[in-house]
Amino acid sequence: MAETTQSPDVELGHSQPAKPVHAGEEDFRRPSRASSKGFRIGVAIVILVLLVVGFFVYRYITSYEDTDDAQVDGHINSVSARISGHVSSLDVQDYQYVASGTVVVHIDPADYQVAYDRARADFEDAQAAAEAAGVTVPITSVSTTTQVSSTQADVNSARAGIQAARQQFEAAKAQLQEAEANNTKAQSDLVRYKQLVEKQEISQQQYDQALAAAQADAAAVQAAHASAAAAQQQVTQAEGKLVQAQESYRYASTAPRQMQVTRARAAEALAEAQLKKAALDQAALNLDYTKVRAPIDGIISNRTVEVGQNVSPGQQLMDVINLDDIWVTANFKETQLHDMRIGQPVTIHVDANGRSYTGKVNSIAGASGARFSLLPPENATGNYVKVVQRIPVKIVLDPGQNKDHALRPGMSVEPKVWVRQ
Repeated sequence: MAETTQSPDVELGHSQPAKPVHAGEEDFRRPSRASSKGFRIGVAIVILVLLVVGFFVYRYITSYEDTDDAQVDGHINSVSARISGHVSSLDVQDYQYVASGTVVVHIDPADYQVAYDRARADFEDAQAAAEAAGVTVPITSVSTTTQVSSTQADVNSARAGIQAARQQFEAAKAQLQEAEANNTKAQSDLVRYKQLVEKQEISQQQYDQALAAAQADAAAVQAAHASAAAAQQQVTQAEGKLVQAQESYRYASTAPRQMQVTRARAAEALAEAQLKKAALDQAALNLDYTKVRAPIDGIISNRTVEVGQNVSPGQQLMDVINLDDIWVTANFKETQLHDMRIGQPVTIHVDANGRSYTGKVNSIAGASGARFSLLPPENATGNYVKVVQRIPVKIVLDPGQNKDHALRPGMSVEPKVWVRQ
């Protein structure tokens, strides 16, 4: 009881040879075709959903670059001695938090206190000498000015004295000539009177008068000679006074040079005082250096100094780590830097506490990490094997991210740099 029919294939869209269908089979095959169609639609929907999900997964995966070769970095500030001495006490313990300026180590100050006291005494002495030298400058100026005026007046006076003495000498010579002339006349008269008295032509009284006059004129000549000699001596003395006054004037004329010398001595004394002041300041600094202070706020670490130890300048005593200024150094492969830019946001996962922090790319190193190694690679020697290099990238945290100081230098982190938003 079989029937054969020709039916189109709806799914394939073209006709196929009819197959023999037995009675009752047609109702059985129709549900099978509907189920196949629904299955195919479901598969298409699933594939579409997978494509959409795959697109978003791909977009998410390609939107960031991450690495597990990263760690927290920070400044490690060394605390060292600036002077030599004996450590008398320690004021901090390992891993203690200290503020900037806190005294952490005491060095015995006895020697430096003595040096400071000596330097202060030297400075006070030099300062007093400089003040005294400074006072002498105006005094010397007034004194030399007065001396110049005085010696000039003495020179003028000496010259006037010479002129007066010469005039007196000329007058004395004239008086001498007059006395000599009178004496000559008196002596001649005496000779004539003597002849006349012998002839008794004149009286003895007249002769005696002539004799007295001759003797007086002779004495007047001697007196005139003495006066002339005295006047000549006065001229010589006046000339000597002039020479002395001129010498004094020439010495007083060196007043500008004397002032230069005085000012130079005052400047020298002042420079000496400044030198002593510098020595005093250095002694004060050395005394202050006996108290070793923390340079920054941070955690005391790597303490190597102990009480009783003798330290020397530059010797490292401990380290201070500033937890307020830390960052992340991430060593990305060079193939990951294609889309990485400064300022891009970063998510940082910390292994120590399981927390995530936010930050941004601050800078990219100028060379690969291998270039800074102890033995950098020499690609020009031997067989060359290409190795993907790693470039350090500095990542800074957003403000307030480490306010609890949970991050410490050296911690391992996993940063994600969001290269696409």
